[in-house]
Amino acid sequence: MVLDNLGESLRKTLQKLTNSSRIDEKTVNELVKDIQRSLLQADVNVKLVFSLGKKIKEKALEEKPPTTIGQKEFLVNIVYDTLVEFIGKGTTTLPVDEKKPYTIMLVGLFGNGKTTTCGKLANYYKKRGKKVALLSTDTWRPAAYKQLEQLGKQIKVDVFGKPELKDPAKIYATFEKELQQYDVVIVDTAGRDAVNDELFEELNSITSTVQADSTLLVLNADIGQSAEQQARAFHESCSISGIILTKLDGTAKGGGALVACAITGTPILFIGVGEKVDALETFRPEGFVGQLLGMGDLESLLEKAREAISEEEAQDLGKKFLKGEFNLLDLYDQMKSMKKMGSLSKIVSMIPGLGGASIPKEVLSGQEQKMDNWKHLMNSMTREELEQPDLIRGGRLERISAGSGQSVSDLRLLLKQYKQGKKMMKMMKGGVNSEKDMQKMMQKMTKGKMKPF
Repeated sequence: MVLDNLGESLRKTLQKLTNSSRIDEKTVNELVKDIQRSLLQADVNVKLVFSLGKKIKEKALEEKPPTTIGQKEFLVNIVYDTLVEFIGKGTTTLPVDEKKPYTIMLVGLFGNGKTTTCGKLANYYKKRGKKVALLSTDTWRPAAYKQLEQLGKQIKVDVFGKPELKDPAKIYATFEKELQQYDVVIVDTAGRDAVNDELFEELNSITSTVQADSTLLVLNADIGQSAEQQARAFHESCSISGIILTKLDGTAKGGGALVACAITGTPILFIGVGEKVDALETFRPEGFVGQLLGMGDLESLLEKAREAISEEEAQDLGKKFLKGEFNLLDLYDQMKSMKKMGSLSKIVSMIPGLGGASIPKEVLSGQEQKMDNWKHLMNSMTREELEQPDLIRGGRLERISAGSGQSVSDLRLLLKQYKQGKKMMKMMKGGVNSEKDMQKMMQKMTKGKMKPF
């Protein structure tokens, strides 16, 4: 998950609060100090940190909780609401359905991942049913067009460009008519080592030529608090309409960059959370803070699930569950879908009620490794064995184990977990007796006699 250190620190702070026997001014002061310390370690501006602490303290000491919740829950809500307000309420989306083609131009400093982000953004809209084109206007970096072309091939999106023309405006004019057939056109521009007059002169030229519907600034979260200065400078030059913050998952300065962008008044639209082409997420302040505090982010989880598995596939799987026809092929497809959604720790962080659970990272990574081992085992099975797992015994066990490079005990564990999962599916479609059976099964699981699937 993004900003792991900040999230872990904030969750520990709230855990101390929930473990407190009473809530008084001393407890509130300690809470505020812990939150301020966490934010300062994430490179958030000192003045803003103290301002946020003051707001939390004032609300906690002056406002009374409603009768429906306790004082601890009320204080947690104050922290949540203040942090959300801190980085900007509400989600801003681009109105790509209002015009065809909808043109998005990406600008930014050299080395901030702009070209890679073009590919990620194209993939994002392609997944949502849009016909997308990529246009390279970067004539300064020799490999820029080639890089974009490779990204286009990877996600099966058309790429246009003619770097030999040397003039970004002429490149756009060359393909302008051809680009009219697309729903979304994403324009990659040249970056520079620093904000300077030469960059702005070229930006002004390409901006006036393209007249993009949205101009997005790509910023690397590594720059921390200086993100504010960069955002303001670019906004004055080409009226940026939004920010994409990259590499937010791999830097201690991410908190500073996040807040610095927010206070410019320009919305953060997307955040980059990894190197892969699908590692781009819509930025939702409420969900983002929810994950940081361990409250989960159900909306983002559902969005990822919709991307990983179609509605038709979900309905088909549901019917199989109800009929008790769940087999290893279905398990294999489920595991592939989970892989598309991201790491197990990321998925867990989005589940309300589990996001704050102190599940050790090594446990989650161990489960992921186990799933990878199971995948190797299933790749060594015949179609008949995948459809009828009860056939797997005797010599088949040895053959599958040898072919997959996994142990026979791992294979036995996979089959055991499959049978438990199938048994639970059958119980779910039963009546009163099945509820009793389910309670018995849950009791066994909590006592360690069975492992959850």
